[in-house]
Amino acid sequence: MSKVLARRGRWSAYKLVMMQAAVAGGASILFFAVWGVQFGYSALAGGSIAVLPNFVFATLAFSHTGASSAAKVIKIFYWGEAVKLLLTIAMFSFVFINLKVAFMPLFVCYVLTLIVHWTAPLYFKQS
Repeated sequence: MSKVLARRGRWSAYKLVMMQAAVAGGASILFFAVWGVQFGYSALAGGSIAVLPNFVFATLAFSHTGASSAAKVIKIFYWGEAVKLLLTIAMFSFVFINLKVAFMPLFVCYVLTLIVHWTAPLYFKQS
């Protein structure tokens, strides 16, 4: 039963990550079409910085579930959140140090992708 709950939670989290990836991809295409390659590339980088850490968190957070492993669930959530934060910092650092990006599309796409995450309760109806 607990594996079914973990699978259901993981699938919901993956659906959210897919929605974030779709928004990031759409914003990147829009920036590319309107302002050119560098803006599209920068927007894609910003979206990736938001999507990839959330994917890692979803994978870690829903690896355990159930009352018998409640301590593991809490521990994994904390570890997942820490890894997500460190990965976000590392990705921003990598992008700023190694890539020539336009800041406006990078941050616009990053924030748009995070807004999808913040408004997730509106999209997913729990039964």
